[in-house]
Amino acid sequence: MQDFWYKARLYGTVGAVFFLPYEQKKQIERKIRGKEELRKLKEADWVLVSWAKSGRTWLRVMLSHYYQQQFQIPQQHLLDFDNFKRMNPHAPSVFFTHGNYLKDYTGNKTSKIDFYSKKVVLLIRDPRDVAVSQFFQWKFRMSPRKKALNEYPAHGSDISIFDFVMNNECGLPKVIDYFNGWLNDKGNMNDLLIVRYEDMRSKTETALSTILDFTETSGTTQQIRDTVEFAAFQNLKKHESQQTIKNNLGRLGEKQKGNPDSSKVRRAKVGGYKDYFDAQQIQSIDELMRERLSPELGYH
Repeated sequence: MQDFWYKARLYGTVGAVFFLPYEQKKQIERKIRGKEELRKLKEADWVLVSWAKSGRTWLRVMLSHYYQQQFQIPQQHLLDFDNFKRMNPHAPSVFFTHGNYLKDYTGNKTSKIDFYSKKVVLLIRDPRDVAVSQFFQWKFRMSPRKKALNEYPAHGSDISIFDFVMNNECGLPKVIDYFNGWLNDKGNMNDLLIVRYEDMRSKTETALSTILDFTETSGTTQQIRDTVEFAAFQNLKKHESQQTIKNNLGRLGEKQKGNPDSSKVRRAKVGGYKDYFDAQQIQSIDELMRERLSPELGYH
């Protein structure tokens, strides 16, 4: 019900300011979205933070399946903030966020102070793979309105994948700054767990168990094993194509029928960015990583 009224207020306000200059309208909408993010942040039992295309949907599917077993919740919907808690008060409310809009409302743009008192899982991934996946998200899945709201290249822009990845406003430099920003402020966090996507791929049961222990929702080994099997890449592709997971969030499925690059679950390949560039381009991308990304994250 709260989501309904939030969307009603959002679209009502956007409609009311229709005749204002676009930049002014955009800032108003971002603040409204940021206010809603702050409400969810305060009410959440724990928070999952990530940059887009870092494996969050895969982890969301695993958490959904695990909590469905743990709290006897019907397998119908993906975990979406407090929807499981409304079915079973013992289930946690989990706020999934990229942090896109919160800072526009709170004004805390240079620190993570809004998160200091929360239990936070930060999901990271090799920024080179993230930037490439984000290109396909932008090209095939992102709406024109969302592109404008988040300052991506305009809808229909003729931009190569290399130019997109090297773009300071949407590509690799921005992803690196995002991860570095969290790392620089981690000393001020009360409870922060950093999870690498690559570790989830190589040791999925261990990574999931670590997350569940950290969020104080740990269960049995068999439940974790069943969850990992359910959300394995090939099974997840099957769930996506056959819509066996109810798509209430619009997160799964091809945006363009017959185009695998328009899928939400695309390749899940570690180091797959190299498949899209020549040797000189890869050298430029890797040099940018070495120069700007903190070695503490383990991608050098």
